Amino acid sequence: MTVPEIEVLTNYVSRVFRVEDVTAGEPRQWLARYRGSLLGEDSAALYDQLADSLKPYGITPLFRKEGEKQVIYLLPSPVPPRPAARTYVNVILFILTVFSVMLMGVDVPAEAMPADGSFPLTLLFKYILTGWPFALSMLGILFAHEMGHYIACRYYKVPATLPFFIPAPLLSPVGTLGAFIMMRGIPKNKRILFDVGVAGPIAGLIIAIPVLFLGLWLSPLGPIEPGPQGASGFLEGNSIFYLFAKYVVFGKLLPEPVNFAGLSPTLYWLRYFFTGQPIPLHGLDVQLHSVALAGWFGLLVTALNLVPVGTLDGGHVAYGLFGEKARRIFPVAIGVLIALIFLPGLITFSTGGFNFSWLLWLLILFWLGNVRTQPLDDITELDPTRRALGYFILIVFLLLFTPIPMVAY
Repeated sequence: MTVPEIEVLTNYVSRVFRVEDVTAGEPRQWLARYRGSLLGEDSAALYDQLADSLKPYGITPLFRKEGEKQVIYLLPSPVPPRPAARTYVNVILFILTVFSVMLMGVDVPAEAMPADGSFPLTLLFKYILTGWPFALSMLGILFAHEMGHYIACRYYKVPATLPFFIPAPLLSPVGTLGAFIMMRGIPKNKRILFDVGVAGPIAGLIIAIPVLFLGLWLSPLGPIEPGPQGASGFLEGNSIFYLFAKYVVFGKLLPEPVNFAGLSPTLYWLRYFFTGQPIPLHGLDVQLHSVALAGWFGLLVTALNLVPVGTLDGGHVAYGLFGEKARRIFPVAIGVLIALIFLPGLITFSTGGFNFSWLLWLLILFWLGNVRTQPLDDITELDPTRRALGYFILIVFLLLFTPIPMVAY
């Protein structure tokens, strides 16, 4: 399609924008740049008006801020994305993930365990059907999270793939490395990017919170003891919300130590919350039912997705709230993770106390955390309702964040 003369383009732009200067650009990059100010407060409606008028010419406008100036760039419209991969890929991965998660949720009867304390892998396959409560709970949370994103994308006509589930039998304690969708188009403005970002965590939490309370209700209390023949065990980490949930169900802060080692309860819990040390052996704790484990892991995954950086869900929230200033959060997040790696060892004066479980997530943040999705219209800000929801989501992140995800003993 022939690109119209710049005078024609300027005529369309001037209907929504007070033009102060015009710069012709390189056709393969941008066609024209306009500096000035919008002719009205409703920037979202003005963007739609200009985009609709330029669509027949195969031109897409970008709304940007450069210092105190508002700027409009006109670009050749991107080529529509090719049709997504056949859905059989999504279906196969989902079936494999169901199988993988059921394996990790197997409940082997005590009488079926070998007398020597070993655990043959054949037992996992023999009793695989006992893993359905865990699989249903775990995959229900992940499915709700990803479908929240997907439905929001469909609602706003942002091209996106169906969810891809990642099976990880024996590599992950829950049998999966999660799930994801891929946006294959650019959201129109910050409001849409924000809505797509928060839809997943909200949908996931709607399932995860009842699953957690149901699982805790099904879980007994018992002593923290080493496994048979000295086998190691694991304690799940605590977030503020998880501590609260256990208190609601059991009426006490758990795990409950035999004693506070000479510290006040407040100092003991502050140290334990941030270090996971000392291990409260012989103390009282929840003996997690598999459904409770799924709920706990669902909250952990939600918290990780809500880290307010980059292309993570929390990054979309932070960008909607703070714009370019959200970039300042990235070095802070990296510093916090490094501190969480070394803090337990420094507080307990133990080389074995360092929490290296955050190393992988540190690498992921370097990959995903310093980039972001920028919408076509970067001028339109969040409305008051979305801003209030955004700050609420940041509070939810703080309540769900688990400084020490898991401790071995």
